[in-house]
Amino acid sequence: MRLVHQLKYFFEKNGFNVLSRLADRLGMRASNVRLFFIYITFVTVGLSFGVYLTFHFLFKLKDMIYTKRSSVFDL
Repeated sequence: MRLVHQLKYFFEKNGFNVLSRLADRLGMRASNVRLFFIYITFVTVGLSFGVYLTFHFLFKLKDMIYTKRSSVFDL
């Protein structure tokens, strides 16, 4: 049972970052985007989970490429 709580805590801590960043980009409230994601997951029988993982990958890639560097020597 402890493993389940640790897994739940991990996904609550790290999982909503994608949807909140997407909501910021769209200019919407994060709770509305999360609710839409939950509804669309039920309608498409889990297909949107793949979309979620794709967005997560793209946001991570963007963060790795477009990091602010203070000088040329930070490369």
